[in-house]
Amino acid sequence: MAQLNSNIPPGPLADKWNNHKASMKLVNPANKRKYKVIVVGAGLAGGSCAATLAELGYKVDCFVLHDSPRRAHSIAAQGGVNAAKNYQNDGDSVYRLFYDTIKGGDYRSREANVHRLAEVSNNIIDQCVAQGVPFAREYGGLLDNRSFGGAQVSRTFYARGQTGQQLLLGAYSALSKMIGSGGVVMHNNEEMLDLVLVDGQAKGIVVRNLITGAVTRHAADAVVLATGGYGNVFNLSTYARNSNCTAAWRAYKHGACFANPCYTQIHPTCIPVSGDYQSKLTLMSESLRNDGRIWVPKKAEDCGKDPNSIPEADRDYYLERIYPSFGNLAPRDVSSRAAKRMCDEGRGVGPTKLGVYLDFGDAINRLGVDTVRARYGNLFDIYKEITDESAYETPMRIFPAVHYTMGGLWVDYNLMSNVPGLFVLGEANFSDHGANRLGASALMQGLADGYFVAPYTVGNYLATQKPGSTPSADDEAFKQAAAAVDERTKRLLNTKGKETVSHFHKRLGKIMWDHCGMARTKEGLEEALKLIPELREEFWANVNVPGSDQSLNQALEKAGRVADFLELGELMCRDALTREESCGGHFREEYQHPDGECLRDDEKFAHVAAWEFKGEGNVPERNTEDLNYEAVKMSTRSYK
Repeated sequence: MAQLNSNIPPGPLADKWNNHKASMKLVNPANKRKYKVIVVGAGLAGGSCAATLAELGYKVDCFVLHDSPRRAHSIAAQGGVNAAKNYQNDGDSVYRLFYDTIKGGDYRSREANVHRLAEVSNNIIDQCVAQGVPFAREYGGLLDNRSFGGAQVSRTFYARGQTGQQLLLGAYSALSKMIGSGGVVMHNNEEMLDLVLVDGQAKGIVVRNLITGAVTRHAADAVVLATGGYGNVFNLSTYARNSNCTAAWRAYKHGACFANPCYTQIHPTCIPVSGDYQSKLTLMSESLRNDGRIWVPKKAEDCGKDPNSIPEADRDYYLERIYPSFGNLAPRDVSSRAAKRMCDEGRGVGPTKLGVYLDFGDAINRLGVDTVRARYGNLFDIYKEITDESAYETPMRIFPAVHYTMGGLWVDYNLMSNVPGLFVLGEANFSDHGANRLGASALMQGLADGYFVAPYTVGNYLATQKPGSTPSADDEAFKQAAAAVDERTKRLLNTKGKETVSHFHKRLGKIMWDHCGMARTKEGLEEALKLIPELREEFWANVNVPGSDQSLNQALEKAGRVADFLELGELMCRDALTREESCGGHFREEYQHPDGECLRDDEKFAHVAAWEFKGEGNVPERNTEDLNYEAVKMSTRSYK
């Protein structure tokens, strides 16, 4: 059984982080250059971490599977980043941000980690402004804020609908500075395919160059994974197509526990599926819900009509009706399930009847089209390009889609996994969002972890390692890991089946969406746990991966990732089946209040479920970490 020591510091909640920093072990400045850290991933979490560690004097090797860190998936984030600066003077504070995040996560996150996140949120804004991030400003020149779901204050800083892009460019500038100075060695087009442990500690990785096919070994004193989420297990999602679970899954296979894998977020504001030809779905930022009103026709027979022809009296603004306190800014899990209920009632709109309207008519009449265009113009342009419809003239059609994963590798307060020396940042870990993430908090977590947490905690770990004791990449453990990578690659190439990788990915995605998506049942999950192993067996018997491993081969890349998804999907369903309650994004239809809201079981499930790999073909072991709250009281969420 894995040892899950959260290492939460003692003392009052508000003092834990500062006291912990003051008591950490330090590395002599002259010794920092004797340590090497590998950072896998160069999005907001990975890029900021690599840059900051290098600024401190450590040697850093940063690996990214893209041709440039600027292509990391963080660039796709649209709406904004939260911070508790209270520029709007509307009552915000560190405590309110902390409380909203805990409540939004349906009381399934670790209290101490969330409070630290709220504490450092203000530092993030100062850091990014200093980097030149062009946040929106009010008429007087002060930074502007807008609202996001699950909060009754305006705390979201934004750069139009391109906030992720601008924040990533800021982190990239810091990273580029350290690349230029030699502090960071950048490895582009390199995909991590295995983790290497020496004496039970993470000491390196094995990677494949996606252009040449060369497999190489890299040693370090610590490894940081910042590789994002695993939502592409569903095939259709808002994730970039290259987003995958392989790095995290390799860590899991080497003993790192995987926590709460069934916690997946369905975003309510996405462009609906339009055909089998799609490779991904497109997000329409939650920020649109500041001014857009969501509705469906009151009568099913009106669903095929032009929405502009449906009179106000025949429209059901259902979020405003059901959740009057929060209205269109109800949290994502709540809003997504409400949209599903409307469609299940036969009141969905669009060709597939799986859609609801997001209407800006009132905002345009109240504010003027120029103001709406200034706030959301680029998002309206994206919608126009995809649908050939103008949201200025007719309501958008939206529907929920997979967007984020709150589960991930288990980490302690120091963001270190239960494998010593393996740190996990951003979406790749489980720590901050519980069972549901509030909008604009993903960018906050990534930057908090990379700029303001990991540089302290990684140093605290390195201080326990002898300077200059970095292992050699020629050690036996590295050779064995590289051999395992080669063997797996040959197996994929030599199967010589008849079906494409995409064929299997689409089938897996349908199983996952049908049985482990917005709504789950015992019967459905049990069915999925029969279907997925059968599909995985068929994959290894009948997949066809053309080409070789000695050059660029995107089919081979995808095959390795889908093979991992076929294992992870089973773990997600097993986790969902075991968690006999509803909380946040995990909605079991058997466990709900009469009004359709989540019915938690705090007595049995107020804990983190951390799954431990027990060998191929064996059922993984379910470990738990109890969630104890000091500053908040667990209660039934209400956004009404």
